[in-house]
Amino acid sequence: MPAVTVVRAWPRRFESIALDLPAGACVRDALSAAGLAPDAPCAVHGVRVAADAPLADGDRVEVLRPLLIDPKEARRRRVAARRNPEPR
Repeated sequence: MPAVTVVRAWPRRFESIALDLPAGACVRDALSAAGLAPDAPCAVHGVRVAADAPLADGDRVEVLRPLLIDPKEARRRRVAARRNPEPR
């Protein structure tokens, strides 16, 4: 009987749900038990997994959010802002 944690995070807050699941449970089962969409993109301990990935005792299932901007583009914008600061 694996005890897992399902975590959803936003920029300034997070939600964590502790679950006791039956043996042989997968990520989809954990999401359904937490009341979330069973096919949401997820990671287990930071490694992206499919919804049918098996869970072990102590796993942390992380619900992934869609990217708002491409990471490369975000870095380009930060560099450009440092090179050309806006006047105050």
